[in-house]
Amino acid sequence: MFSTDLIDAARKSKAWPFQEAQRLAKRYPQGKPGGKPVLFETGYGPSGLPHIGTFQEVLRTTLVRKAYEIVAAADDGTPAPTRLVAFSDDMDGLRKVPDNVPNKALLEENLHKPLSRIPDPFEKYESFAAHNNAMLREFLDRFDFEYEFIAASDKYNSGGFDDALRGVLRNNQSILDIMLPTLRAERAATYSPIMPISPKTGHVLQVPVEVVDADEGIVRFTDSDGEVIEQSALGGMAKLQWKVDFAMRWVALGVDYEMYGKDLTDTGVQSGKIARVLGGQKPEGLIYELFLDEKGEKISKSKGNGLTIEEWLTYGSEESLGFYIFPNPKSAKQLHVGVIPRAVDDYWQFRERIPEQDIDKQLGNPAWNLLRVKDSSGSQPPIGAGDSLPVTYGLLLNLVGVLGAEATHQQVWAYLGNYMHDMDPDDHPDLFRLVEKALAYNRDFIAPTLVKRAPEPSEAEALKALDAKLAEVPADMAAEDLQTIVYEIGKDEAFGFENLRDWFKALYETLLGSSQGPRMGSFIALYGVENTRKLIAEALVR
Repeated sequence: MFSTDLIDAARKSKAWPFQEAQRLAKRYPQGKPGGKPVLFETGYGPSGLPHIGTFQEVLRTTLVRKAYEIVAAADDGTPAPTRLVAFSDDMDGLRKVPDNVPNKALLEENLHKPLSRIPDPFEKYESFAAHNNAMLREFLDRFDFEYEFIAASDKYNSGGFDDALRGVLRNNQSILDIMLPTLRAERAATYSPIMPISPKTGHVLQVPVEVVDADEGIVRFTDSDGEVIEQSALGGMAKLQWKVDFAMRWVALGVDYEMYGKDLTDTGVQSGKIARVLGGQKPEGLIYELFLDEKGEKISKSKGNGLTIEEWLTYGSEESLGFYIFPNPKSAKQLHVGVIPRAVDDYWQFRERIPEQDIDKQLGNPAWNLLRVKDSSGSQPPIGAGDSLPVTYGLLLNLVGVLGAEATHQQVWAYLGNYMHDMDPDDHPDLFRLVEKALAYNRDFIAPTLVKRAPEPSEAEALKALDAKLAEVPADMAAEDLQTIVYEIGKDEAFGFENLRDWFKALYETLLGSSQGPRMGSFIALYGVENTRKLIAEALVR
């Protein structure tokens, strides 16, 4: 049950999930007829394994779904009913063999057949599509998404789409009138909204098709060997072209909301027109920008640029990935390992801030929305809000960087004892998991690039002054007090720093081997006063 204050704030919120939800609510001002749940859909092409694009589409759709449940809630605060369908287009014909699969020859032999009728090269499931569908479900379950899975093959083969297919056959010419002007002459010559499956080869055929009897589902076409075939298009004997399939699915399932990438903008336009021809309407939705790599180039599975889910989760948390994806879906984002540390720390900063924010601010807080994905209790704020990390991920990376590429989880946790009184991992599970990720990030990206330079003469004098001060302080001095000491030396005109930034940069480059770094007071408290003095001694020798 949602509070009146939360519902009122949601209906006015400018945060993008709520803006989408408000637009969707206008579709059914009195709720969906018959009290049916509003249907959200995400699509997946199982010619390859699930990837970061799959994650972001399901996550963003779920964020809108959760927002809609509040925006369209009943007067008593009962959440608006919703469903989320994860749809796998596994009747699509395999056009090329993916790079990241075994037994490529097996797939080569089965090109152009529906994915659900091709043997599994991994030899685990009854088909290639069944394998990838299982991976999709495992993938979505891993992130605790709430969804219903529907495979195109089940719908086509069982006759579940037969009525919708009859509608396509009845409106064959009208659909052609929409599609043919958008195609090149060569493509238009062979284009048909419906693609029959050859009774001889099992291939999904891209050939002209004549509708013989729409009600009975009978079509006529010329097979690849030149023989004219007359057969049913129902019961899994045909597959629709992508844009037609998109529209048919919207109408057959009653989809109310579906988002897709900028590269499918034209698909959305044409499919929307076809949906109207079929007697339905285009769902509401958002067109999102695509991910870019660190060079600003579009991420491509075939190129292998960008970042995979597995890579992100090796170096950062699941929540940080959601946090990075959350802001402004209509802006392109660079996706590379360099963005992970800040995403981790920014997520926790936003999460810690939730309880002190007014409701309208909470609704725009990425951490609030991400917590709501897994918290359906309606609690305000959601469960987990206000939690914090005792040590930032950035500081953790600096500690691991100083300890070196051979540092162990146990060593790092021991150093954290300088900073934290309670060292039980059960009390800090998120930090405990981040230690392993920091070790991996350091090993693969920081350690190979660290170079500690020798200090300039004036910098050496400042380091000596800092060492002298540290020699006088207790080992357990608070981080803020240590920071004050560092500040005072940097502001001392005797050392000639134009500003504090130059002093901190000198500390980072001579002690840590990096041009950027943490609050030095926090680092000294974490690494230890005596250990920091050893770093200074090493720098002075250098």
